[in-house]
Amino acid sequence: MEQDREEAKWQEVLERLEQRGEHRPVPEEVERAGREIIGAAIEVHRHLGPGLMEGVYERAMVHELQLRGLTVNQQVPILVPYKGLLIEGQRADLIVQPGVILELKAVDAFNYIHDRQLLSYLLSTGLRLGLLINFHAKLLKHGIRRIVC
Repeated sequence: MEQDREEAKWQEVLERLEQRGEHRPVPEEVERAGREIIGAAIEVHRHLGPGLMEGVYERAMVHELQLRGLTVNQQVPILVPYKGLLIEGQRADLIVQPGVILELKAVDAFNYIHDRQLLSYLLSTGLRLGLLINFHAKLLKHGIRRIVC
């Protein structure tokens, strides 16, 4: 019951974002990086398969992205604004230049809280594109979510 209410709130947030009319196209260089990141994730998943700990996939992704010439920052602090105060306490797994947030998971299935987590990172940083990647998916294409803010 509580989870249903939380999911309804999440849907309401998404609808409000859509109603604002703030949907601008994502810059092409960010889209290009997003496609390269998905290719890297597929390569990592193909070599390692599902079943490992999240940290293993994170290290493999950093290596694969660097091999592809992308600049990657790991465990980036996300500052949350609150009444003039910037609160640190969250960390994005990876931020790939020119500004794509990657949240990596190794879970049986996505939960709405994973989407909310990535959306909060996007809203807090002002970045536009986030990828949620679950390496425990049998086929990785079923374990990728793209969130645009």
